Amino acid sequence: MTIDHESVPRPGRPAAGGRRLATELLDRPTRRPPQTRSAAQLGRHRRALRVAGLLPVALLVVDLLAVGAGSIGCASARAQPLGAAAALLPILLPLNLAGGLYRTRMSPSALDELPALIGRVAVALAFAITLSDCLGGAWPSGGPAGWARLLALLTALVTLAALGRAVVYGLLRRLRRRRPVPVLVLGAGPLGQRIASTLREHPEYGMRPIGYLDQDPVLLPADSPLPVLGGRDALERELRRHGVVRLIATAGAADEQEAAGAMREAIRLGCQVWLVPGLREHGGLGSAGRAADHLWGYPCLRLSRPPLRRPGWLVKRAVDILAAGLGLLAISPLLAACALAVRLDTGPGVLFRQQRTGLDGRVFTLLKFRTLRPSNEHESATHWNIAQDHRMSAVGRLLRRSSLDELPQLWNVLRGDMTLVGPRPERPYFVMRFSQAYPEYADRHRVPVGLTGLAQVNGLRGDTSIEDRARFDNHYIESWSLWQDVKILLRTAALMLRPDGS
Repeated sequence: MTIDHESVPRPGRPAAGGRRLATELLDRPTRRPPQTRSAAQLGRHRRALRVAGLLPVALLVVDLLAVGAGSIGCASARAQPLGAAAALLPILLPLNLAGGLYRTRMSPSALDELPALIGRVAVALAFAITLSDCLGGAWPSGGPAGWARLLALLTALVTLAALGRAVVYGLLRRLRRRRPVPVLVLGAGPLGQRIASTLREHPEYGMRPIGYLDQDPVLLPADSPLPVLGGRDALERELRRHGVVRLIATAGAADEQEAAGAMREAIRLGCQVWLVPGLREHGGLGSAGRAADHLWGYPCLRLSRPPLRRPGWLVKRAVDILAAGLGLLAISPLLAACALAVRLDTGPGVLFRQQRTGLDGRVFTLLKFRTLRPSNEHESATHWNIAQDHRMSAVGRLLRRSSLDELPQLWNVLRGDMTLVGPRPERPYFVMRFSQAYPEYADRHRVPVGLTGLAQVNGLRGDTSIEDRARFDNHYIESWSLWQDVKILLRTAALMLRPDGS
């Protein structure tokens, strides 16, 4: 691959067409950023957020009480209410969790959740009934009386859960009115200004906007009550200064690339980030996306927490350790055969060690079977080798085409330098060059690098578009799930059975 050095921005050179931050309005006394909040004010904000953060726990308690009360109220003389509840809860609670029924919402409504509650309770009952033989009569017997009792149980569970949610949401709205928390609005365009005005006019959302974040905003009206606090570089300062843990990102920021970076930075700093898109048609995502919500009629989506902060990532790491450890044992004869072939082909030095960039930009030593012996260390660190290099032998081409040269990286996975699925690691020299040329490239390092990844199973290997790779890698990070990892591993196995080179 040939890199056009002139097309890569040099460090410190501003991007073409850059505009200065509009500071005219900030010079007015009424437009200066508010002073740092007192410790008492910050303490009240944090207490309000902690109480609001108990919402998932409160909803979980509501479901527990609903199942317990419904099972007791609808039990027959021979039934075992505790057995029925014990059979329902392990099925119903995960279903509700997967359906987003314990999430913090912008506009919570028990009626909105009623169809989802009915469906999940019905499914949980159906599964639990299949275990009735093991429950010693926990469920009503067959016949009209038994089916009527099951229908009454379904009705009772749904009614109690919906009423409990209505009470919890009513208390939440009261808390939000009494203890609004400071919030930053990302984007000072027309939509951002409307969102800020909506939050001030509707205290039931419990958010008090304190200013805009926009690197190069349009001029605000002279009577605008909120200042422009700066761009992405001001984010961390303002979060600490005001105790902000919520950010609302709106479409229409002057620099959309800068806005995307600010959202990712806010999530990294522990903020709740809500996205308000420019098209109202995005509200239709509510039928397919559990995180869809609205703010006074404006569709909004809550961005997920970083993958490393989700419980599923612990499962991913456990799978990495188990799979890498067992894999190294299982394929040890294959590893020995590859090592012998390399030793006979290129002489001493079977393993190739190279510096690669991993999580958060940290450098580690990656292991591979040697497929090509570079002239010197400088070439190894800065030369873009591809499969068509004339110095590569038949053994090297076979290892490269079949990806067998990557197998020693299972040791990197076991050590924790890498993971089975993630963005592929690159050498520090190219990370620097690609990060300068493609602003989103550095965002790939939000998660550990992987043995295989979404870009690779879509054919982006070897001498292919770096911009496309970065796009796929960032999409993988932002939509990460354990099932997505399983799909990528299955597709990787299929590709190894019909290798096409790299």
